[in-house]
Amino acid sequence: MKSKNLSEKILKSVQSKGFKYIELPSVIETNHIVQRSGESFRKFIFSFTDQTGNELCLRPDLTIASCLRYLENNLKGKEKIFYSGQAYRKSQNKKDSIIRDQIGFEIIGSNDEKNDDKEIINTSLKSIKDLKYSKGTLTIGNVEIFNLLISKLDIPRRWKLRLLRHFWREDYFNDLLKRLETNSDVDPTIVEVDKKRYLKMLKVNQSSIVASRTIKEILERFDKKIQDPRRASKGKNISKIIREFLKIKCPINKAANELNKFFKKNRINLVVDQKYFPISKNKISKLNLVFSTAFGRQLEYYTGMVFKIDIQSNSKIINCCNGGRFDKLISDLGSKKQIPAVGAALNLNYLS
Repeated sequence: MKSKNLSEKILKSVQSKGFKYIELPSVIETNHIVQRSGESFRKFIFSFTDQTGNELCLRPDLTIASCLRYLENNLKGKEKIFYSGQAYRKSQNKKDSIIRDQIGFEIIGSNDEKNDDKEIINTSLKSIKDLKYSKGTLTIGNVEIFNLLISKLDIPRRWKLRLLRHFWREDYFNDLLKRLETNSDVDPTIVEVDKKRYLKMLKVNQSSIVASRTIKEILERFDKKIQDPRRASKGKNISKIIREFLKIKCPINKAANELNKFFKKNRINLVVDQKYFPISKNKISKLNLVFSTAFGRQLEYYTGMVFKIDIQSNSKIINCCNGGRFDKLISDLGSKKQIPAVGAALNLNYLS
């Protein structure tokens, strides 16, 4: 099937589901990308400086360009939109194309989370119905469940924030777990010194200023650190729980049962209903449906349900579609309030 013919069929399929076509700018401000993905991502983008000194770049991601459009045009309420175009990104693999032809579709500004998630997945499934493949897998994950797990673990708040912040950076995240296991970042001697300072400062004037802070403020910080130290044995157990959680992978209709067994075994006060997942069938057409707790670490801006569709064609495994929920992205880009959003994109480079 010719690439142009395939693209036209997919666009018509998406439009038939009630999505409105929009155009997106090819150039955006670099800081929008770097702030979301970190300075390390700069090496993957094509950037330049305009005549006023602003750093701009070719869009490496169409979702961010779409969210900027919603924000900068001061749009309100629900929008069902779709777009097609190219994203430009360098790769460490020299065989990869720097130009990615994509078709994306999103639901923005709607509070009907579960139905919207289901609609995005169903639209994705309809979009690939004309592809020739022998079998495939629809993998569903949920970043929110990981966040809930971390909130229930008996570790200091600062460690919870670290684990949540770096979940998408797999190598660094694994280093954090090793530090939890070995207790390498906690020195008991320093904690004892903190206790002595704390007791001494209790006897002085609480309103006195030291290094731009009142004694009272300093004592509150000391108190949190002293009352909330991380013990070596506890850190090792917490790391084990997280590693076991990230190994859960099962047919989608068993997802709630497997998660609840895990929570019960580890005495974690969480319960998940099967209705929590957008789909409960184990097979749709030639696709097997699986749930994976480890899936969803590819992009930092995902906040809830995530999914991907991999198909096998002529003995090759092709990742044809990726999507998920990104409820915090528009507020991170500058919105004063959080705006719900979910979407997906098909990579035509792999399908042509």
